[in-house]
Order: sequence, then C-alpha cells, then structure tokens
Amino acid sequence: MELAEFASRLDSTGLPNTYNAYPPGKAPELPFICYRYTGSNNLHADGGVYYSGSSIEAELLTKTKDPTVEKLVENALTGIHWEKSEDYIESQRCFRILYEIEV
Repeated sequence: MELAEFASRLDSTGLPNTYNAYPPGKAPELPFICYRYTGSNNLHADGGVYYSGSSIEAELLTKTKDPTVEKLVENALTGIHWEKSEDYIESQRCFRILYEIEV
C-alpha cells in the first residue's frame, strides 16, 4: 500500500489529517490525525528484498476519550494489521491514540 492510499483511508474518516505535523499555529480543532512513515519492514530472501513493507504511525489527538472517533479510524484501517496504545499529553491537554500500522 502506498502512503497516498493510506492517506485516502484516513480521509474517509472525515477527520482533518496531515503528514507528520501541522505547521505551528495551523492545526485544526481537535480531533485530528497526524501520520508518518517510520521505517521499512522488509522480507529478505535469495540475497535481496523479496517483499518491501512499511511501518506507519497514525496519531489521533482528541480533547476527551472518544471511542466513537476511535472507531472511525479503526474502520478506515479495516484489512490492515495495526496495534493501538494511548496516553495523555499534559502539555497539550489532549489524549493521543497511537496506531502502529504495517502495510
């Protein structure tokens, strides 16, 4: 899956999203998503790369814990392997739901 296709899946949530981060002072109101490529996950065989995979992180930022919004993202990730974790960013007073994805 190309990064553009992944971005299209995020667009289907109806939530604002961008690659890496919004410019300072340009972030939309919460909730929104920031996503980034974090590395490759290649399968090697016969002295070369047999299959090239990518690791992507998508951060969903929300004011409050909101399972309905999380479900929007998870529905967009149907058919993709992902793991989910959560923390609270005190300095920004928001929840960060982190999706770690292999495509």
